[in-house]
Amino acid sequence: MLDQGNTAFVLIMAALVLFMTPGLAFFYGGLVKAKSVISMMMMSFGAIALVGVLWVLYGYAIAFANHGEGTNVAGIVGFFSIDWNQIGLGQAFEEAKASTINAAYPSMAFVGFQATFAIITVALISGAIADRAKFGAWMIFAGVWVTVVYFPVASWVFNLTSGMFATWGVIDFAGGTAVHINAGAAGLALALVLGKRVGFAKGAHKPHNPPFVLLGAAILWFGWFGFNAGSEGAADGIASLAWVNTLAAPAAAILGWLLIEKIKDGKATSVGAASGAVAGLVAITPACAALTPGWGILLGFLAGVVCCFAIDWKYRLGFDDSLDVVGVHLVGGIFGTLYLGFFADTTGLIYSGSFAQLGKQAVAAGVVLVYSFVLAFVIGFAIEKTIGFRVKTEDEVAGIDTAVHGEEGYVLYEESDKTPVSVR
Repeated sequence: MLDQGNTAFVLIMAALVLFMTPGLAFFYGGLVKAKSVISMMMMSFGAIALVGVLWVLYGYAIAFANHGEGTNVAGIVGFFSIDWNQIGLGQAFEEAKASTINAAYPSMAFVGFQATFAIITVALISGAIADRAKFGAWMIFAGVWVTVVYFPVASWVFNLTSGMFATWGVIDFAGGTAVHINAGAAGLALALVLGKRVGFAKGAHKPHNPPFVLLGAAILWFGWFGFNAGSEGAADGIASLAWVNTLAAPAAAILGWLLIEKIKDGKATSVGAASGAVAGLVAITPACAALTPGWGILLGFLAGVVCCFAIDWKYRLGFDDSLDVVGVHLVGGIFGTLYLGFFADTTGLIYSGSFAQLGKQAVAAGVVLVYSFVLAFVIGFAIEKTIGFRVKTEDEVAGIDTAVHGEEGYVLYEESDKTPVSVR
């Protein structure tokens, strides 16, 4: 018989993860200029629309080829495969109609849960090119990148039947490699392709709405419980451990980030608190089910410290990652993935006395980083040299909300509201 409790659990967790993308829109929207807020938020909503459709049409068929029995697989199993029975979710649809399903949950519930991961991963990349990207070019990039990068990488990480990382023994419970390293590497590539914003310099681009940033971070944290605990696929002890680590690690990361901010700049900021929370959430994602809560707190605190320093690297290295996708998601994802090599329960160095797990984690992080960066750079470069990826300089200076979308984020008054002053 179908386990209705676990089915409800997976569906609720999927809804929480989907809610993360609007949360990201608020988080990113508050960080950009007031005249770019619509453009920034639309890139997240565009990801929901496009990736949601592509996932149903063929994304799941690529990411979970050979997932279960009786599938029809073509391609190189473990690297890039496709299950033709799942094009348009035909097989999952037939199963969903069945009156009796002997499983913890129907595969269609799993389809929905994994779709939300694909959506948020694509949306994360957009923060690296804030204030200067064309919406149409972004949508083309998102569609190509999710097809040739995310869907195969998701198969490596999440497909426990034939995925490469599962066979290698890599620990990545909820997507530190597939989501955060993947998005961070792509963000770095696009930042290099599009170049620096007009007037790029430290302190030149201040967040226009810190309350939006805090609201977005709060929504992200709320949804992240679905992201991490939901990855267990069952309401059990492992999901409970993931939940507690998802509370403890980002809480500690806030403390670590604010401590460094206070030492460096003399003030602990609200944007720093929000960024610290996200850094801790990123770092704990691959590790949430493999660490005791004590080690989870240490990971979060260190991630807050490391990522707080990392966001300044763009000024030293000369690339303009607008909203610190590299400093938070790429660095935080790598840090959390490698941390497991030392502290993962049973297999980490301090438990096993072996560097074997660390080696596996390092190889996985490196493979995803290189694969995503190279293909994202090629896709972004091709778009830039054909239809153009970056808006005109005058549109960037004037504000891309009106140039690209014909809207303003904050209309303080209408022309009709102006009261003419009579002259006597």
